[in-house]
Amino acid sequence: MLDVAVPFYGRASAAVFSPLESMSRSALVVRRLTDAIALGLLPDAEQLPGETDLASIFGVSTVTVREALSVLRGEGLIETRRGRGGGSFVRTPEDGIVQLARRRLDGFALSELRDLGDVYAAISGASAALAARRSSSEDVDRLSRVAEVLASAGTPDARRRADAQFHIEMAAASQSPGLYHEEVRLQAEFGTLLWIALGDDTSHAQLVDSCRAVVSAIERRDPPAAREAAEGRVADSTARLIDYRLREHRP
Repeated sequence: MLDVAVPFYGRASAAVFSPLESMSRSALVVRRLTDAIALGLLPDAEQLPGETDLASIFGVSTVTVREALSVLRGEGLIETRRGRGGGSFVRTPEDGIVQLARRRLDGFALSELRDLGDVYAAISGASAALAARRSSSEDVDRLSRVAEVLASAGTPDARRRADAQFHIEMAAASQSPGLYHEEVRLQAEFGTLLWIALGDDTSHAQLVDSCRAVVSAIERRDPPAAREAAEGRVADSTARLIDYRLREHRP
C-alpha cells in the first residue's frame, strides 16, 4: 500500500483514514466518510484526497471509491468540481447530520442502544481514569478549552461538535492508542446518535457541568472521580436518547 499523507484532519484522522476492518465494499467507505463528516473530522468545504489516494488509504479499488463518492454526492454530503482546482469537497448540510443520525437510529433496537451506551460509558470512564493518571498540563488545558467552547456554543450543531471534540481529546489525554481508536469508533457509531436528544438548553447545561466535573477530576489527579463523572455523562445521554426513541415510536 502506498504511504499517503493525510495532513489536514487533526489527531482523529488515523482512525478515519485507515484500512477497512472487513470486506472492501463501497458501503463501508460511505459509512467511514459519513462518520467523519458527522464528527466534524472532515469540515465543511474540505477537499478529500483524490480517488487513487483514497483507494490506497482504505485498501480498496478506485471503482469502489468512485461508487462510494457517488452515494455521498447523492446524499448531499460532498460535491465534485471539475477542471483546475477541482476534486471532491465536503458539504455539511444545516440539519443533514441530525437527519442521518435519525435514519440510523431507526435501525437499532432499544436493547442494542442500551448495550452501546454501556460500552461507550466503559470506554469513556477508562479514558478519563487514565487521563487523570497520565495527562500532561497541556492536555488538561486543552480539555478545559474544549469544555468552555461547549459552554459558549449557541447552536445545536456547535454543541454537538464541541461535545464530540471533548470526548476525543479526553481519549487522547489517556495516552492509550487503543482507547483513543475505540473512542473515535464509538463516537461515530453511537455518539452521533446521542446528539439527537442533546440539542436543548437544559441538556446543554448538564453537558457543560459534566464536562467541567471530568476536567476537574483529571486536573486533581483523581482517577475514580474522573471515571465516575465520565461514565455518568454518557449514562445520562443514553437515557435521554432512549426516552427520545420511545417518544418518537409511541403509537
